[in-house]
Amino acid sequence: MSSRIFIMSFASVYPLYLAKVERKGRTKAELDAVIEWLTGFDDGELQRHLDAETTFEEFFADARLTPHASLITGVVCGVRVEEIDDPLMQKIRYLDKLVDELAKGKPLEKVLRA
Repeated sequence: MSSRIFIMSFASVYPLYLAKVERKGRTKAELDAVIEWLTGFDDGELQRHLDAETTFEEFFADARLTPHASLITGVVCGVRVEEIDDPLMQKIRYLDKLVDELAKGKPLEKVLRA
């Protein structure tokens, strides 16, 4: 069973992530740093995915997930991210969790599991 989010473009959700963190006084640079830490993308690769409007499925298929992703734990949308069975959904929820932590004012070093 494929979730609707898998075929949504990452570019359509990115502005929502950005609005969420900016409302809480965080910056686009911090959001991009979080996304790049999780995915292994650099600024250019991230921008190419935004410009190409790749789906979440394509976005994460191209990603080089950080080896520290397993350190991302907690609840997103009522579900513990570490217990999600579908690998793609888990990656999407990892990103949601990092964005939530950034928006809640957690220091960037802590969000990036430094």
